[in-house]
Amino acid sequence: MNVKSYVASLAMIGLGASVPLMAQQPATASPPAAGWKAPRTPDGRPDFQGVWSFATLTPLERPKELADKAVLTAEEAAAFVKLQVERQNRDNRSAQARQDIEGAYNNFWWDWGSNVVGTRRTSLIVDPPDGRIPPLTPEAQKRVSGPRPRPATERVALGAVVDNPEDLGLSERCIVGFSSGPPILANAYNNNLQIIQTPGHVVIHTEMIHEARIVPVDGRRHLPAHLWQWLGDSRGRWEGETFVIETSNFTSKSSFSGNLIGRNGSTASMTLVERFTRVADDTLLYEFTVADPATWTKPWTVQLPMTRTTEQIFEYACHEGNYSMPGMMKGARAMEEAQGRQ
Repeated sequence: MNVKSYVASLAMIGLGASVPLMAQQPATASPPAAGWKAPRTPDGRPDFQGVWSFATLTPLERPKELADKAVLTAEEAAAFVKLQVERQNRDNRSAQARQDIEGAYNNFWWDWGSNVVGTRRTSLIVDPPDGRIPPLTPEAQKRVSGPRPRPATERVALGAVVDNPEDLGLSERCIVGFSSGPPILANAYNNNLQIIQTPGHVVIHTEMIHEARIVPVDGRRHLPAHLWQWLGDSRGRWEGETFVIETSNFTSKSSFSGNLIGRNGSTASMTLVERFTRVADDTLLYEFTVADPATWTKPWTVQLPMTRTTEQIFEYACHEGNYSMPGMMKGARAMEEAQGRQ
């Protein structure tokens, strides 16, 4: 969700930094109810299997205008949800012709979510306490202010100049991107994942870009540092009721948060720790901590509750029959020819 829209929504319902805080300390997801235990798989592990939705109206970062306001009241949250659902309704037409055409998908195709997270936090980020992504390191600041890299080294590079198919961003080529993770974040649609468990592996299949991470749980070592993978190299372990995944060996071509912190995101030095804990029959708490000493001054942590759903995972036929690729190539060549005649 667009942070500016979020702030505007809060302003319209009378919120802001001057509103008294509901809670002075960060709120975290509720622990399991007393006496409740997660169902078990045949090998005795907590059973996370099934399809889970992680759609939410809660933004990743807390708007700066909200300062130390970590949590909304129930009334504030209800007013914000009502306003935001209407704001994001794609059946509303735009007065700007180009925007109206580019947003031609009607509301049926979108799934922004219908509520904020149960804690009513003003951000999914729970650490740092201000709910914001930490500052960039001097090295990362140079990357952001320097020449823009070729689009193929970014997850999202929509609208970039296209000379060849390789110039298209990885998301446009449906290799990695958007909410597919790792780590996993809510997006405009396809906010579903399916988990499958065996004694030696846990499979996490995200609907977006149809990625399936097969995470070994047998104590094997990580790959050598010089072997990089699109989704990194994941290794899992159980810590009581929580399934923990540590991922490293990310390729520098698939940066995380490039669209959040500027034109350049993380580097190949990024490491990721994810935690899955079932806290209710219908709730799976997903948490992750991301660290990259070449990008952020310190690690940061997100909590994203997922809700059990009876929906099925659909095929994300992203690139098949992609008529835009030859269309963009032909358009670029036509523009060059026209410029050459001038």
